Amino acid sequence: MKSVTLSGSLRANVGKVNAKEIREKGNVPCVIYGGKEQIHFEADIRAFKPVIFTPNAHIVEINLDGKVYKTVLQEAQYHKINDKLIHADFLEVMDGKPVTISIPVVLNGQSEGVKKGGKLVLKLRKLKARGLANELPDSIDLNIDKLNIGDSISIGDIDIKGVTLLNAKNVSVVAVQTTRAVAAETNAAPAKK
Repeated sequence: MKSVTLSGSLRANVGKVNAKEIREKGNVPCVIYGGKEQIHFEADIRAFKPVIFTPNAHIVEINLDGKVYKTVLQEAQYHKINDKLIHADFLEVMDGKPVTISIPVVLNGQSEGVKKGGKLVLKLRKLKARGLANELPDSIDLNIDKLNIGDSISIGDIDIKGVTLLNAKNVSVVAVQTTRAVAAETNAAPAKK
């Protein structure tokens, strides 16, 4: 799994008033948990671009006053009116301790069913996965070349070494559905005498 770096500074005070002051400066109040203790810090909102606005899953290395913490982004909270980032929670990654994150799905190839007029439908853009941070992939790559009309790939069909997918096994990730044009073509075929 790739990593991105985020620099911040420790927060002396914690609370609503302090958080409001931090946001007014253009920073985001954050917390790291999962280690020995919770660490409250703030970081520039612009530094979150490679962390949040990316389709890939990353390890986030947070540098606070020279000390680096390996983390994964657990939750990002946004303002309900202007969609501005207002808070971020990070989970500290420990060696030998599994983490749970959402990993994006990437489709590779061109489906046989789509070539015949079917419609490709990606039902889940991200899958919830659990595993050791060094074994988790950046993305879950699915080859769709052999998918025909009516075929699908479900969670149970995906096997990644060292990673457990937490979604229900029978849930479809990607499918090729019949379109109206294909259905009309099949119904309009002349009956043999």
